[in-house]
Amino acid sequence: MKFKLSNLASIAEIIGAFAVVISLIYVGVQVNDSAGAVRSASANDANVAVQNWYQQIGSDQQTSELFYEALMSEVALSNQEEFQFLMMLHGVFLAFQNSYLLAEEGTIDVKLREALTSAILGVKDTPGMRRYWRQRRSYLHSAFADYVDQLHKQDTNPSMDIYRISEAEPEHE
Repeated sequence: MKFKLSNLASIAEIIGAFAVVISLIYVGVQVNDSAGAVRSASANDANVAVQNWYQQIGSDQQTSELFYEALMSEVALSNQEEFQFLMMLHGVFLAFQNSYLLAEEGTIDVKLREALTSAILGVKDTPGMRRYWRQRRSYLHSAFADYVDQLHKQDTNPSMDIYRISEAEPEHE
């Protein structure tokens, strides 16, 4: 049986179509793997941003004391100290905002966002947080600001008692 050139062309077309389908499946698998890697990297980045902020605040006694004093003070500190406090708090709020936006677009898990932003529940009722929120709310993405407003309406997380000054405990000098 002799094949005509047109028959060979038809067979080549069918083989080419199968090759395209197999290539598309392969690309789809690669894209899915790549999307998973992006999600993983984004989750790690969100964690690291907040972790670095905590490390920076917690590892320097002067910074820790300033942050705590400004957070708990009913009145603003000196202009320079209040500015430093607001910038510290705004830094972590930008990290929280990033995790919020990544969760909204589906890049990171909503539960991770909630875990990261749960720290807001511990400080939401402090005088320094109220000052910060009045001054800086409008500098944040409106959807994130609305999310934080909803957090402000929630009950305070009892595990955050570290932010409360206990009258029974003597201050260390």
